[in-house]
Amino acid sequence: MLNKISSVEAIACIKKGKFTCRDLTVACLKQIEKFDSQIQAWIYIDKEKALLQAEAVDRKIVDKKAMGILAGIPVGIKDIFNTKDMPTQMGSPIWKDFWPGNDARVVHYLKMADSVILGKTVTAEFAVHTPGPTRNPHNLDYMAGTSSTGSAVAVASYMVPLALGTQTAGSTIRPASYTGIYGFKPSFGLIPRTAMLKTTDSLDTIGFFARTIEDIELMFEVIRVRGLDYPLSNAALLDPQRRDVSDRKWRVAVIRGPKWGDAESYAQEALFEYAEHIGKLHDVELLIEPMIPECLWDAHEVHKIIYDRTLAYYFREEFKKQTLVSEIMYRIIENGNRISLDQYTKALEAQENIAHRMDIFFEEDRFDVIVDLSTGGEALMGLDSVDRPDNCLIWTLCGLPTINVPVFVGPNGLPFGAQFISRRYNDYITLNFIRKLRYAGLVKDGPNPVPNLNFNSTVSGAEV
Repeated sequence: MLNKISSVEAIACIKKGKFTCRDLTVACLKQIEKFDSQIQAWIYIDKEKALLQAEAVDRKIVDKKAMGILAGIPVGIKDIFNTKDMPTQMGSPIWKDFWPGNDARVVHYLKMADSVILGKTVTAEFAVHTPGPTRNPHNLDYMAGTSSTGSAVAVASYMVPLALGTQTAGSTIRPASYTGIYGFKPSFGLIPRTAMLKTTDSLDTIGFFARTIEDIELMFEVIRVRGLDYPLSNAALLDPQRRDVSDRKWRVAVIRGPKWGDAESYAQEALFEYAEHIGKLHDVELLIEPMIPECLWDAHEVHKIIYDRTLAYYFREEFKKQTLVSEIMYRIIENGNRISLDQYTKALEAQENIAHRMDIFFEEDRFDVIVDLSTGGEALMGLDSVDRPDNCLIWTLCGLPTINVPVFVGPNGLPFGAQFISRRYNDYITLNFIRKLRYAGLVKDGPNPVPNLNFNSTVSGAEV
């Protein structure tokens, strides 16, 4: 089935004439029509526009014109990014049927690369905590994560090979973990946030989902910033020492972290058993539980102050008019209103200090990668379940690149992942290490395990 192959494979096949961009788009649309009424990953689809985009790429191939590097690959867009020719509703009835009339920068980059924008995926109200209707394709009775769930589920269900998400705490890593796919949150600042919903300026980071590490790398190349207008990140990303380890051993740290005690025992055991396999590789130096900066234990409180105060600022009018929907939004904003400007300023200073201490940790101890749990175990039953506390928001607070890798299966047969973290701007180090693990047989393509999509479905939940 065409919708099950990776973007990299599909591009090669399209260029060789084995099938067309339209064929691939039709296969993805059929998968959505077949399963989305049960899974509910999509809030909006425009079938006709998608087919027109695919046909335009096919004409470029026939006419031998220059083609973008995504060459007709269908992509899902989390519904907090502006889209010129689709509504942007941000999970809120207040913004139902709102058409912004412009594209977010990342959407523009995707179009310039000749991708096919298939539609908008479900998000929580204003990308905060309230779960949407999206179900886990591995078991419909189970949750699939937080605000980027629609994008993760669309990829895990073979509806699209690539999808955009975001992360302010763990909204890329968690749904990737629960659905058994790759989820990558690059270093803070590497993906432009122009024309998208912002909730927390010093935390919001764009991420994305795929089923293979090659597709993650491809998406990163398409949407990241580059050039002399971005001198710090550009210099760092072009630095050979920040891209690979050359002829020395990889230094890999396995940590527990502040929220280790909230993880299930089976997840704790799985991580350390997996780390042992990594440590047996001849060119890896594994360090078990090195001394991590003490200030990490303050990260969750610091994050909460910044998060709640900023949401209270951005949504003060909605709060005043009582036009928000979810109770959790009201609770967050009520708490945020109690946070003083001095407390907020000190929290921002603490964020900077924690990020600085982590940078020193990577540089002085020469660690290339940290290994941690992505979530405290497999997904919980019930769409309104509350995630176990985990370490995801620490790495977001520090602005570090982090990726979920689909390696574990829990007692209910549901996936959960290992999370790999590197120094800020060492994104290529992170990706190259995962590629190395894949070559060594320690990482599989996703979804892992493969979901059983044998439930009945007839009508799509999205507007097709």
